[in-house]
Amino acid sequence: MERKPLNILLRLKRSPFVFPLAVLAAVAMMFISETAYWKSSNSMRELGTLNSARLHLMNLSRRVVDAESGQRGYLLTGRPEYLQPYRDAFADIAEALRWLHSHYALAPAQAVQMAKLETLVQRKLSELDATMSLYDEGKTEAWRAVLLTDIGKEQMQEIRGLTEQLLAEEARKDSAGRRDVDYTLLLNRIGVAAMTAISLLALGMYLRQTAALEAHRREREQAIEAERDQLEVEVSRRTAQLTDLAQQLTELAQHLQTAREDERSRLARELHDELGALLTAAKLDAARIKSRLGQTAPEAAERLGHLNEILNNGIALKRRIIEDLRPSSLSNLGLIAALEIQAREFAERSGIEVDCQFEPVALKPSGELTTYRLVQEAFTNIAKYAKARRVQVALAAHDGSAEISVQDDGVGFDPRQRRPSAHGLLGMRYRVEAEGGHFTLESMPGQGTRIRATLPTGVTESAEQMSSFPSAAAAELAAPPIASEKGLQPE
Repeated sequence: MERKPLNILLRLKRSPFVFPLAVLAAVAMMFISETAYWKSSNSMRELGTLNSARLHLMNLSRRVVDAESGQRGYLLTGRPEYLQPYRDAFADIAEALRWLHSHYALAPAQAVQMAKLETLVQRKLSELDATMSLYDEGKTEAWRAVLLTDIGKEQMQEIRGLTEQLLAEEARKDSAGRRDVDYTLLLNRIGVAAMTAISLLALGMYLRQTAALEAHRREREQAIEAERDQLEVEVSRRTAQLTDLAQQLTELAQHLQTAREDERSRLARELHDELGALLTAAKLDAARIKSRLGQTAPEAAERLGHLNEILNNGIALKRRIIEDLRPSSLSNLGLIAALEIQAREFAERSGIEVDCQFEPVALKPSGELTTYRLVQEAFTNIAKYAKARRVQVALAAHDGSAEISVQDDGVGFDPRQRRPSAHGLLGMRYRVEAEGGHFTLESMPGQGTRIRATLPTGVTESAEQMSSFPSAAAAELAAPPIASEKGLQPE
């Protein structure tokens, strides 16, 4: 049984109607207070009117007595100063009758009494006025006879009786009005006290509900904070995994680049050794056959000359393929010379002016190869997309690192827009970052493009350690094209 009220209070505490109930109680308290105020104000005004009526009745009775006293004084003494109170009493009586007549107009019972009182007063005033007229006319016996009769006394008694009745009625109304005021004030006190108690109860429940909500909010915040901490731990773990994965991807990219370059070196070696040997042997055999035929078979000699030209073109093609696979100039002549050769060949092929500004830098072999491939890919993109007229290539040492930049005056593009043909730029970025460098791309539509990369410097190995080919093969690759060989003789 003790739990039932507690459960009710808990339900009220959790109820969403607690705050509206408190507001409703406050509104009700204001309504009761205002109603009591206006009712009390009306009652007080009525009481004031009743007091005024009592004052006018008493004033009426008193002024009738004053008029009679003034008349008697004038009649007995003949002194004119008694006439002024007599006349003033007449004016006050007329004013009192007017006010009382309007006051009792809405009360039928009192209106009848007031009409009777007004008639008696008028008669009494007429009797006084008639006596004064007889006195002024010198009819002493007549006014004395009127004065000695009991008519005036009877009239005054009737006037006093009606006045007392009206005063008693006004007193009764006054008592009723005062009781009404007391009752209204009592109801106001009870209502205000009840509404105050209800408001305090609602406020207490609202405060308890607020405290409960605050406690729930704190619990939620603690739960959210714990979940956030858990998420931060998970994010840290995933970030570490992503970092490891990025490191692995970087290492994989570097491994793939290294494997790619190694495969290129192997293919270049095989092409140089195997295909070069075959083409050289074929060229020697063709030259031997041509020397033995001499002038006996001009048509066969012509065909052999054509075959020799085809072999020279094949050897030249083999050299270009080998150079694309593995630039021998980089291994044999160094980075600056290889870049100059590359720039010169690009300018000859594309007709674009190339301005080179190279300074000696100390790069690792892989860094030199990355620089070479970066410039090579930049030249390829410029020839395909840039529509440039002039290209600037610069290599310089800057703050302990090597900086390579390629800038053109072409059409440019917006780097923020993803382009389907941006694999070359991504390859540049990955290759540079795999070397521990930093790659930046600057471009705007109509203002050209600038590619810049910074690579860490390192000790450069000797050309003999770097060369992937035998010395004879390197010399052969650096020699002029075989197509210019005119003095090849048979054995």
